[in-house]
Amino acid sequence: MEPPTSSRLNSRKRRKDGSGPNGATELDGIPPKMSRRSFGLREPAPFSDEVEIDYSKPYIRVTYEEAMRGTPLDRPVRVYADGIFDLFHSGHARALMQAKNLFPNTYLIVGVCSDELTHNFKGFTVMNENERYDAVQHCRYVDEVVRNAPWTLTPEFLAEHRIDFVAHDDIPYSSAGSDDVYKHIKEAGMFAPTQRTEGISTSDIITRIVRDYDVYARRNLQRGYTAKELNVSFINEKKYHLQERVDKVKKRVKDVEEKSKEFVQKVEEKSIDLIQKWEEKSREFIGNFLEMFGPEGALKHMLKEGKGRMLQAISPKQSPSSSPTHDRSPSPSFRWPFSTKTPPSSPANRARNESTVTYDISEDEED
Repeated sequence: MEPPTSSRLNSRKRRKDGSGPNGATELDGIPPKMSRRSFGLREPAPFSDEVEIDYSKPYIRVTYEEAMRGTPLDRPVRVYADGIFDLFHSGHARALMQAKNLFPNTYLIVGVCSDELTHNFKGFTVMNENERYDAVQHCRYVDEVVRNAPWTLTPEFLAEHRIDFVAHDDIPYSSAGSDDVYKHIKEAGMFAPTQRTEGISTSDIITRIVRDYDVYARRNLQRGYTAKELNVSFINEKKYHLQERVDKVKKRVKDVEEKSKEFVQKVEEKSIDLIQKWEEKSREFIGNFLEMFGPEGALKHMLKEGKGRMLQAISPKQSPSSSPTHDRSPSPSFRWPFSTKTPPSSPANRARNESTVTYDISEDEED
């Protein structure tokens, strides 16, 4: 039996003049599409002891070629996949999805080992067997769940559940004193390989939990779990509480720093706006000052205009040149009574008196 590969599953001949889907014809050997029977789409998959099997019909395995061509709707290809499925994750779901899509009409049976077998042959599990059964039941690709599945598949077990193919990754699985527990299945031509999902496994998840144990222990202590339930000593419990308080203080300090940074940033933005506004206002003030008090400012023009008006107001008006001139009559002289001499006076009065005396003598001569 040739193992199914992705290229073989997806290989289809295309013809431009074909009448089938994607240009395929009946000669291409592509089975028609058919609906798949599945209990896991709307409700949990049933357990194998809850499903009735008609043992009146003989158990005749289908070949790989028959399975690939497609079987009747009432005779799906029965594919079996087993495992521990502890901490059920996406890697488990992807493996079951591949097993479900091996053939066009597939009925997927999943076997889950019990706690007793798992603890004896592999190790302690995080989830108990009932939790692991329930997790597999609610996977959408599963049609039936076998509880307490055997560690090594026997011909009697395969015949009881009428299994056609066993799906598992192709890596040899050494356990129970054997280099590969699926060796006899491969030799019988009943093995259908699937691909493992890299980057995730139950061991990886447990490793993360162990690595970050302190973080999870502190978190669960905060949620109300006791130190006894978490298997934490008294000293570690006090240490975790102290670390929790320190972390809270650090968080508060960090929040204060972030808020202070935001406040400083806002103040800087405000100061920049104020400086810009102050510069604009200062330029406007300086311009207005120069416009008023500058060399050619409005104040200088106002002073000039006021000075001109003041000079015009205090200066006498000149008489017109065409007006007639009048001879000034000589003013009468004043003489001291009983004396022909003038009284002593200041030099200015003396000069004035001299002119007066001269005038008086001329008048006497005329007389």
